[in-house]
Formats: sequence, C-alpha cells, structure tokens
Amino acid sequence: MNAENLRRKTRQANVGGILIGAPAPVVVQSMTTTNTLDVDASVAQALSMARAGALLIRLTAQGVAHAARLADIKAKLEKCGFTTPLVADIHFNPAAAFEAAKHVDKVRINPGNFFDPGRTFRKMEFTDEEYAAEIEKIKEKFIPFLELCRSHGTAIRVGVNHGSLSDRIMSRFGDGAEGMVESALEYLRICREVGFDDVVVSIKASDVPLMTQTVRLLAQRMDAEDMAFPLHLGVTEAGNALEGRIKSAVGIGSLLADGLGDTIRVSLSEAPENEMPVARLIIRHAHRLLERRAAEGKLHPAPYPKADALRKDPELRIAVEGVTDKDELRIAAAVELGAALLAGHRGPIALDTDILSEDENTELMQAIIQAAGIERFKAEIVACPGCGRTLYELPEVLDKIKDAFSHLKHLKIAVMGCIVNGPGEMAGADYGYVGAAAGNISLYRGIECVVKNIPQEEAVERLRQLIVADGNWIDK
Repeated sequence: MNAENLRRKTRQANVGGILIGAPAPVVVQSMTTTNTLDVDASVAQALSMARAGALLIRLTAQGVAHAARLADIKAKLEKCGFTTPLVADIHFNPAAAFEAAKHVDKVRINPGNFFDPGRTFRKMEFTDEEYAAEIEKIKEKFIPFLELCRSHGTAIRVGVNHGSLSDRIMSRFGDGAEGMVESALEYLRICREVGFDDVVVSIKASDVPLMTQTVRLLAQRMDAEDMAFPLHLGVTEAGNALEGRIKSAVGIGSLLADGLGDTIRVSLSEAPENEMPVARLIIRHAHRLLERRAAEGKLHPAPYPKADALRKDPELRIAVEGVTDKDELRIAAAVELGAALLAGHRGPIALDTDILSEDENTELMQAIIQAAGIERFKAEIVACPGCGRTLYELPEVLDKIKDAFSHLKHLKIAVMGCIVNGPGEMAGADYGYVGAAAGNISLYRGIECVVKNIPQEEAVERLRQLIVADGNWIDK
C-alpha cells in the first residue's frame, strides 16, 4: 500500500516544473533568512538549502525593490546550475506581488493583508450588500494579479496566518477556525471563477490544535464546494530545539497521517538547513501511520470531535521498531502519540525504548503532551523562524528568552522577528518580544505595545521587569 495514493486527491499545481498534489510525493520546502537585497548572501543560502534537500525555496519581498532583486538571485542561481523553484513571500504590498510574479515560480500572498489593511482589532459592521462589495474590491485587485501570473506561468499560494487575519474577516467570522477558513475560501473562489489552477493553499497557526482543526475544516469545506487545491502544512512560530521539532511533528504529522498535505515546511528558529532532515522524518513516519490506519480502516480526514476532558482512557504505550537514532525516534513518537492526543485520547502516553534515558523519555512525553495542548510543563514560547524581515539576532535571543522564562509555565511568550505577524500573534500570547527596527525591540502585553523601540541588549531584562511588575513572576 502506497501512502501517496492514500492522500486526499487534488488538482495538482505546477510550480516551476514540480507538481504539488497527490499522487506526487510530498514536497519539502523552506525559507531563507537573508535580506533579499543582498543577492550574494541569498544565493549562497539558497544553494545550501537545496543541498540539504529543499525542493522549493522561499524568499521574502517586502517591497518592489526586493521583488525586483529576485530576478538577479534567480539568474545567479541558474548560472550555478540551480533548478529548485523560487517562491516570493509577500505581505501588505500588492505592488511587490505583481513585480515578483515576473521573476519567480510561485508567489505567496496573505489574504489578511493583500487587499485588507493590517489588523488593528477594530470591530467592523457590514450589511450583506456591503460585505459583497468588499469581495468585489478584492476581485478588482486580485484578478489582474492572477492574469499576470497566468501569463508568466507563475503559481500562487494563498497563505492564511492566524496572526494576520483582517479586521473585516474577524468582525464577521471570528478569530478562530471559521474565520481562518473563510479568509482562504474568499480567494480560492476567485481563483476558481477565473480558471486559475496553479494554486496551493495553507492555513497556519502557532497553536497546534487550532492549526490541525482548521486545516481539516478547510479540507472539508473545499470538498463541499468542489475544490481540490493542494495543501501546504506548517506549524508557524514552532520555535527551536526539541520543542520546535515536536510541535511540528505533532501538528504536521497528524495531518499527513490522515492523508492531508502535499507540501510542508518545518519552521524552526534555526539555520534553515536544519529544517529539511526533520521534515523528511515527519513525512516518513506519518506515512507509515497513514498506511497502517488505512489497513485498519481508521482514517480521520474530517475534523475530530472535541475530546471529553473528563474521560480517562487507558495508557497508550507504543514502541517504534527499526529506529536506532534518537532524533528519529523522537519524531516518530511525536507523530503517533501526538496524533492520538489530537484525536481525543485522554490518558497517559508512553514510549518503550532503551535508546532514550528515563529523563530524555520523560522530557519527550511532556513535549508531546504540551504540543497537543493538553497540559503545560514549561512556558509556551512561540518564535518565528526568521526571514529577511527579521530585525535582530533571533536564534540567540530565543535561547536567552527560554533560559530566563521557561519556568513560568502559566505564561505564553511570543518572540517575533518583525511586525508582519508579531502584533497579531500577541493576541494569543501573554507577552511579546517583537522586532521594531534594526537591533531594536518593542515589548507587548497581549496585543498592547507597552515598551517601544528599545535596544536589543536591554530587552530581555525589560521583559522580566514587565512580568514582575504585572505580578506574573510566579516561581513554581
């Protein structure tokens, strides 16, 4: 039984000659952390990522100048014999999207800020007629973009982030799964209306249960509307080290194990080359679980029912056969046990192994349980992976934040490289550390910016002072 043939059937998207969508294999992708204006640095990192196994490489394009440089980057890469398709990542700037579409193989747009302005958490009231008029305004901007993409053979990704839903969507559909799905569907319906088929869609969140529930709902809604666009999967702001890998394995793996997902990105706050080996392990073990579930008739492609918090299930104990590497064992266990927790299991989980020490095994079980949203054992620290928009040394700062605050398990702290998703993600975090300018930081309490534009060297201590002043420094 072949896992690729068990996946949700899609209309394949052609991205620079790579087909995305079943039955083509799941495509692993990543994103550069370089400034796109720095052509040589971007070329060097893209080559390193391709050697590590990235089959699509994304670069940020904040403005038209950045988008224009993509042509130079692509030309230099081609001189090196580089054939991996390039993707432009666009937020807030449709003009940059139009420019990028001339030079790359795919353009990612964010429905939360392609037509709509950035979210300000303002409640908006629309009659049905007024809301329909807003959709017509989107068409006026989006259809010419699609026609430009069609003329250049450029694919698109409609990429929804929980942290950047528009005020318009939130006011009418809310800030949860329904709002996220509708944000994507508005744009997908326009693609279908004009017959533009080279489309991939994603819905991402840093909260693993929300992300998985929303992707399942999106697949269900697309099926109901006779759509078959391929799905890109990722847990955004997963972080680094063990936590980042386990959150990604639980979220992405549980969906792949249900036959959902055609391309994935593991978003680690580390060198992008580190993401590809993790992604391949997630695919391998999720597809093993998918094949086993199919043989047992236990696939769950629709949204799972809410778990009964009062139910006490017997211990779920697994062993992973044929794996002797610690890193692979952790990913395999996170995929299988995380999928069970997200499906509603409410009992102890355990891994039979003589590869991990008792302490390592305990740490792994706690990371899986926390990733699945069941219980916290340390502070929930979400962190973006960094990109060309990042305004400070994010990996170094993330380690400092974890060292200083991980014991505050009642708190959720977001570490964000810039303002694109930063203020939006503050809506789900108690505190936020957000890049404000080169080397400078703003601190948030919830969605409120309370300390503006301070030097990075002072910011961790100022965050500690803020938490203490709020009475939230609770040692346990």
